Amino acid sequence: MNPDHDRRSRLLGRDILRLGTTGLRARPTRAVLSALGIAIGIAAMIAVVGISSSSQAKLQAQLSALGTNLLTVQPGQNLFGEAATLPTNTVGKVGLVDGVEQAGSAAVLNGVLVYRSSLIDRASSGGLGAAAVTESLLDVVGGTLATGEWLNRATASYPAVVLGSKAAERLGIATVGSLIQLGDQYFTVVGILDPLDLAPELDTTVMIGETVAAERFGYDGKPTTVYERSSDERVEAVRELLPRTVNPAAPEEVEVSRPSDALAAKQAADQAFTGLLLGLGSVALLVGGIGVANTMVISVLERRREIGLRRALGATRGHIRSQFLTEALLLSALGGVAGAALGTGVTSVVAAVNEWPTAVPPEVLLAGVGATLVIGAIAGLYPAIRAARTPPTSALSG
Repeated sequence: MNPDHDRRSRLLGRDILRLGTTGLRARPTRAVLSALGIAIGIAAMIAVVGISSSSQAKLQAQLSALGTNLLTVQPGQNLFGEAATLPTNTVGKVGLVDGVEQAGSAAVLNGVLVYRSSLIDRASSGGLGAAAVTESLLDVVGGTLATGEWLNRATASYPAVVLGSKAAERLGIATVGSLIQLGDQYFTVVGILDPLDLAPELDTTVMIGETVAAERFGYDGKPTTVYERSSDERVEAVRELLPRTVNPAAPEEVEVSRPSDALAAKQAADQAFTGLLLGLGSVALLVGGIGVANTMVISVLERRREIGLRRALGATRGHIRSQFLTEALLLSALGGVAGAALGTGVTSVVAAVNEWPTAVPPEVLLAGVGATLVIGAIAGLYPAIRAARTPPTSALSG
């Protein structure tokens, strides 16, 4: 065959696609089994990554519930060993710190005791205390209501209270609308909280708005505890800035809690899962690539007569290469898409059984299919070249 003819002859894209699909359609069972083998490899990768990601999402949610990004600001002591106080605008200052996402406060109302009614012995307050709180506090500490409503702009200005879970239990109150006494004044219960894992000190507290606290109990606007949340990566930086921000003149009088050890555990888990996902995903992709290469090599060996006949009828080496490379890519694409769907389904089932959130990163699906095509092209390249180099005479006589 004229080498110049081999260089000049080119197949159109639709002709290459038709040749590739013809080879697959001529042997549907082999094509399906080959694609299934690739699909299983990709499904294994997607499932491993998806199940690990779902487990990681569950773990992160549990660690986040422990307050990995929650810091508290409290007054310390001055140079004379006396108790210091926080400024009245502490919450506003904290909210201006770069990285702070939420801030709220509580101020213990000293001397304000809590009673179920006027019939209760004044010496028996049940160890409950009262506090003036900001409207943002509930979201900052991740609290939820067992019943009723949280304080808002309206109720914070009137004699309305929200009870911590233990406070409600000790007072014998399970529904809103009941009256209790703070000192010698009656307040209406508008809400009862569920237990607060991040701020258990509020479980035994009766909470009222800052406005009514100032009007009825002389609250001076100085909080005793400020709660703030920041992004995980900014926790340490925020912690360093808080004392100087809250009290620039005497930052040593401000105490800031240390980030929870759960934050370090969360970061370590992220790193461990990332390494695991990369390793297992790479192995699964390698298995899929070997499957494509094996399928295409066997296909070349089985179709020597077909290759020889096509060469004898005028097909160039480039035509043969294009045909077998297209078949490898089509097999990879079919296997990749089917594997992504199968892997996602397996992940969803496992996550549902274990009550995990289903987390299959979209980029993993795209990477799985894309990597399958790349590996399929690489794995199919050698068989395609080998098929193109098969002499027509030896192929027809073999």
